Amino acid sequence: MTERKASLKRKTNETNIALALNIDGEGKSDIKTDVPFMTHMLDLFTKHGHFDLTVEGRGDVDIDGHHTTEDIGIVLGQALLEALGDKKGIKRYGNAFVPMDEALAQVTVDLSNRPHLVMNAEFPAERVGNFDVELVHEFLWKLAIEARMNLHVNVHYGFNTHHMIEAVFKALGRALDEATQIDPRVKGVPSTKGML
Repeated sequence: MTERKASLKRKTNETNIALALNIDGEGKSDIKTDVPFMTHMLDLFTKHGHFDLTVEGRGDVDIDGHHTTEDIGIVLGQALLEALGDKKGIKRYGNAFVPMDEALAQVTVDLSNRPHLVMNAEFPAERVGNFDVELVHEFLWKLAIEARMNLHVNVHYGFNTHHMIEAVFKALGRALDEATQIDPRVKGVPSTKGML
């Protein structure tokens, strides 16, 4: 099987992102960003998705974490799309429920080449530490667009915002792990259209 890897960089006046992704990894991460909460979430995503992920993400965090978080989502989405190649043989769909103490999150993905994000989550707090909670949506939106995937995120309940977001990122990793798996029964791409 061809190695499903990608290494990309994005440098702007606001950020400098270098990222390497191996879909068929072992859950190894080397994440260094200026946004500690995102570093933590990406580490969880990697472990639960069984990917290998390296991220060096620097940005204008003296303003806030928006640009860094957004651009990491962009580059991760682009890397995922590139690493998947022609998508032949993949399962395409993935779904995961993850509980985190009192919280329960569900993430469902379709690697359809039709990007869309639906997110149903009511986070009790606006910040976790110095992280703006609205950036979770920003990250997932950019990830979905650039990976060209249909991404549905539902936080069913919870009252601790950290737990709720953590459950989302773990579920995201697990759903993508399922969707990117090669199914030997699938001949070509999993679509009646003949392409994704």
